[in-house]
Amino acid sequence: MQVNVKIKRFNPEADKRPYWAEYQLEARPTDRVLDVLNEIKWEMDGSLSYRRSCAHGICGSDAMLINGVNRLACKILVKDLGADIRVEPIRGLTVQKDLIVDMEPFFDAYKAVLPFFINDDPAPAAERYQSPEDREIFDDTTKCILCAACTTSCPVFWTNGRYLGPAAIVNAHRFIFDSRDQGADERLQVLNQPNGLWRCRTAYNCTEACPRDIPITKVIEEVKRELLWRRA
Repeated sequence: MQVNVKIKRFNPEADKRPYWAEYQLEARPTDRVLDVLNEIKWEMDGSLSYRRSCAHGICGSDAMLINGVNRLACKILVKDLGADIRVEPIRGLTVQKDLIVDMEPFFDAYKAVLPFFINDDPAPAAERYQSPEDREIFDDTTKCILCAACTTSCPVFWTNGRYLGPAAIVNAHRFIFDSRDQGADERLQVLNQPNGLWRCRTAYNCTEACPRDIPITKVIEEVKRELLWRRA
């Protein structure tokens, strides 16, 4: 099928403001947007810049605003978009070039919630065992691939870049509810700051944007309840 692709481009070294570039090409309905972008870069315009790596929805590096919705370019199919495809960088982060944004603020928020296992007890002889029931409590939040699709779909983050954002809360949840971890109080203290957990306005944008189908809004509510319970 013939597709018309509009890409929002910007090179801060050469452009005063972003502009739209259009490309017409043939694509199969089962092609992914990443395939289309690769065709444009490899065969039509080598100056186009974007991130991609595994191309299988695991690394999370190719999150983009595609037809107005945050998606992974390697997962969304041409047939699901139609003949007109519009691609922009994800919102709320500084554009470095074309579809590449500065991810450092996003990862700073991620690191702030201590996204690692904390347990000062002596190491056991074997694994730290956990029941399937205890694991199920936080299983959804182990699936985050740090693509930033959720955080950059959040209207609070668009207006307040200091907000920790949904992805950071999701990764805090993964350890707060891990029965083997002992760092929940420290993480909840971070989340209880002015730009933390309570900035969420339950817009559900994050849940809709997540390519891993994590119920992010539900997860955030669970962390809010845990914080209130511990302060009671």
